[in-house]
Amino acid sequence: MAAGVEVVACVNNPRSSDPHPRFFLHQGKVDALAEVVAETGATLVLVDEQLSPAQERNLERALKVRVLDRTELILDIFAQRASSFEGRLEVERAQLRHLATRLVRGWTHLERQKGGIGLRGPGETQLETDRRLIGQRISQISQRLEKVDVQRAQSRSRRRRNDAPVAALVGYTNAGKTSLFNRLSESRAYAADQLFATLDPLLRRVPVPGIGTVVVADTVGFVNHLPHELVEAFKATLSEVREADVLIHVIDAANPERDHQIAVVNQVLDEIGAGDIPQIEVLNKSDLLASAPDPVQHEDQAPRVFLSARTGNGVAELTAAMAKVLGVPPEPQRLELGPESGRLRARLFELDAVVNEAPNEAGGWNLWVQMPAQTLARLIRENEPVPAA
Repeated sequence: MAAGVEVVACVNNPRSSDPHPRFFLHQGKVDALAEVVAETGATLVLVDEQLSPAQERNLERALKVRVLDRTELILDIFAQRASSFEGRLEVERAQLRHLATRLVRGWTHLERQKGGIGLRGPGETQLETDRRLIGQRISQISQRLEKVDVQRAQSRSRRRRNDAPVAALVGYTNAGKTSLFNRLSESRAYAADQLFATLDPLLRRVPVPGIGTVVVADTVGFVNHLPHELVEAFKATLSEVREADVLIHVIDAANPERDHQIAVVNQVLDEIGAGDIPQIEVLNKSDLLASAPDPVQHEDQAPRVFLSARTGNGVAELTAAMAKVLGVPPEPQRLELGPESGRLRARLFELDAVVNEAPNEAGGWNLWVQMPAQTLARLIRENEPVPAA
């Protein structure tokens, strides 16, 4: 599997009642799981749910092997995949934050302070020392990541000054995002049939007919029940998604659970503040479908393209959809700006997007602007005046 371990047995636990507060599993299932561990000689038990620290410790004592929950497994895979400086820092911070909730009491003989000369303890238990050291390390990593985030913001600012729209590849893990990224950009980024093969964001310039150059960003894949602390930890990496002009939602067309995976991705996009960004749905691996795809599409749906990143079929349709979403409208758009919107006005003139201008009765300006609709919407979001306190 993706974590590099061999699976010797799978035990299903249909949930018919609330999780047991002590073991998560009920006692009968714990006993059955202990028998499976003994019969197979397993040295590790993976639980596809998030366990509390107490539940994890109680299961380890009952099963007499190490127990990892869903969050720890994902963190372990992330640690194997991270290659950039930023990615390794984000993984380490997420691991430390998770570890801080799972520290157990140690060196209890130093815990109590007794009265009398020579009988007072050191004033800090080992548990408190570990927490303090972990907190200091998390603070150091956060400061470094803030500097990296500033550098990324500067890079995005340079791209915007050059008016290069950004298309971010998003989707469920193992849907084929990196394969499509390589096909579009003629790159050789690492792509494999495994979970979270891509962790660090990759950016390449791709020519799109009718638009010019578009920056395409490949990002980490999403997964069902992505732990909240991981979303928080990878906000810097996912900033490429939040700042994109269009999201290319890559979907595994041959996966029978594709509708569920689409819902999971959209939920995570909402959590990171990217739910309102226009999408193009790309049903990848369409060459694996048993029958030809249905071309019918309703007007209220996102543009949908059937494509195979392996063969290249459908790439032309994808670039055409990108041009349509990012395209310059045939007629200039009218903007009514107040006197407080001088920053936005200056930015539009800087990009040479203003076709005509006239003063309005409010003391501001009426502008006729010709530029991609999504780029204009992003500029308005970024340059809108700060409301008075």
